[in-house]
Amino acid sequence: MVTQHFEQRTRELIDSLKAICAAYGLGNDGNEFKIITQVFLYKFLNDKFAFEAKKIRPELTKAESWEAAIAAMSADDRDMLQMQMGPDTARLKPEHFIAHLFGRQNAPEFAKLFDDTLRDIAISNNDIFAVKTDGGAKITLFDRVSEFITDTSKRDAFCRALINKLGDFSFERIFNEKYDFYAALFEYLIKDYNKDSGGKYAEYYTPHAVAKIMAAILVPDAVRGKVSNVSCYDPSAGSGTLLMNIAHAIGEQRCSIYSQDISQKSSSLLRLNLILNNLVHSIPNIIQGNTMLHPYHRDGKALKKFDYIVSNPPFKMDFSDFRNELDSKEHRERFFAGVPNIPKQAVDKMAIYQLFLQHIIYSLKPGGKAAVVVPTGFITAQSGIDKGIRQHLVDHKMLAGVVSMPSNIFATTGTNVSILFIDDANKEGVALIDASNLGTKVKDGKNQKTLLSTAEEDRIIATFNSKAAVEDFSVVVSYDEVAAKNYSLSAGQYFDVKIEYSDLTPAQFAEKMQVFTGSLDALFKESAGLEKEIKTQLAGLRYE
Repeated sequence: MVTQHFEQRTRELIDSLKAICAAYGLGNDGNEFKIITQVFLYKFLNDKFAFEAKKIRPELTKAESWEAAIAAMSADDRDMLQMQMGPDTARLKPEHFIAHLFGRQNAPEFAKLFDDTLRDIAISNNDIFAVKTDGGAKITLFDRVSEFITDTSKRDAFCRALINKLGDFSFERIFNEKYDFYAALFEYLIKDYNKDSGGKYAEYYTPHAVAKIMAAILVPDAVRGKVSNVSCYDPSAGSGTLLMNIAHAIGEQRCSIYSQDISQKSSSLLRLNLILNNLVHSIPNIIQGNTMLHPYHRDGKALKKFDYIVSNPPFKMDFSDFRNELDSKEHRERFFAGVPNIPKQAVDKMAIYQLFLQHIIYSLKPGGKAAVVVPTGFITAQSGIDKGIRQHLVDHKMLAGVVSMPSNIFATTGTNVSILFIDDANKEGVALIDASNLGTKVKDGKNQKTLLSTAEEDRIIATFNSKAAVEDFSVVVSYDEVAAKNYSLSAGQYFDVKIEYSDLTPAQFAEKMQVFTGSLDALFKESAGLEKEIKTQLAGLRYE
């Protein structure tokens, strides 16, 4: 009940912040998401500071105002308190607290004070919370929020409205909640700003079913709690759904997250997701930049290799501006199966997923595992780069299997998708699952979406992990069998053809044969009549 109460209060807070933005002309504005997410994050960091401070100094829980009690401490005592909190908690000064701003909201130029406070928090915590670009620049935690209001005369009132909403309740009692709570909270927070369109590069939200299946197969129950000190990477991370799921499966403190994404918006959302999910230690590994052209993560000069890789890369987009550069000698080893050509009629239909998939294979440690969402056409293409990638996986015996998902698992793209599982340690037995007939179709706005039930998700996971063969659902094949089928990874091509046999009495057999004979006689008569008619027409044509 406590969780439900706080989830409801959290949603009310988010809705009220959106209402304020709408009232000041920022509803559906391109900058609205920056205001909502940053103000929410300011509230979250403030309450996390209070939570940690009270754990270390229990007497603060009895103080009439914990903020005033901390402000009354000596500078040395405050520094010691902050050191005891550890690196996951933002370094805040008394003038950074929400209560301080709340008490000064009638001061002149309050908007400037509000912005200066957020900027000072960002600068003070830059080493922990800043996201880097592939060029080395840092994207700080907070912008100057009031400057998104073009009418300068309304900025003070706007910031007062925001600060008045932040003191209504505290997150302190929910910091011990688990991943599922924060996943729901994050999804609600960004629901209007991160549509699962599948079309724009890294600006879509991977469905829970896909994320859950990927994490549960990469990290099955048998090894949960036993995996530690591993690296998890997503070269097209978006807002981080896949990374959060695998980190949760492994244990947030047992892994380090690495990512790269061309979208600054997505990188900011991923940073927020890491903060909410107790993964602040991985924020320095979050890079905003072009993964294909400028892969950032390295060990020395060589590209870094990872234990686990998850990705839902963009399938098609225009990368004609740097296509030829990728086809150079510098990238030849990474793109071993080739660089896709530029379609003459539709430049934006270039198959960029082929590049991501090769980059992922190249970036995998010996014995590493990966799960990648691919268009289902990839698993059966008879030639070209797709087949070359599949052949590489089979010839190097680094394939775990494929799950072909139902259509419309992504609400706003008609592309059928499959999940490709790569496992450098799997030397025999490739699991292929056809889950295309599972799920329930529902309306999602103007689109149709397929939802898998929990039981269906669990069935896919259990079948794959146990390598079970189930009639018309799953099959386990050898690498040699895959090679013999032109490297096809479609489960249906390996299902047994069923022939039904029936026991008949002699009388039943004779009756069926009589029916067949009668049908054949009728066809022969019809054929003979048609032949006579054609000959007559031809004779008439010759006569004329």
